[in-house]
Amino acid sequence: MGSIDAMKKGSDDRYFGSAASVKVAQGVSGTVQDKGSVHRYVPYLIQGIRHGMQDIGAPSVAKLQEFLDCGTLRFELRSAAAQREGGVHGLHSFERKL
Repeated sequence: MGSIDAMKKGSDDRYFGSAASVKVAQGVSGTVQDKGSVHRYVPYLIQGIRHGMQDIGAPSVAKLQEFLDCGTLRFELRSAAAQREGGVHGLHSFERKL
C-alpha cells in the first residue's frame, strides 16, 4: 500500500483504503516498544488484519476458514534465519507518523 504520506497523497484509493477511518501503512518506517495503552493501537491491528485478508482474497473470517479447510490457504514454518531476513533490518533512522 505505501507509507502514511503516500496514502495521504491518494495511493490508498487503489486498495479501497480511502473510506477507512484508520490508515495502516504496509511497510516499516520505525518501531517503538511498550509505549502507552494497547487500546490506542487496536484499530491499527484490526485494519492490518483486514488488509492481510484482502491480500489473500478472504472477505470474511468464515471464508478464511474455508480456504484453510480446502487447502487453498496453508501455514508455513519459518526458520529463525528466514524470520530475521523477512523482518526489519538495516533501519538506521525513522520518523514517527502516528
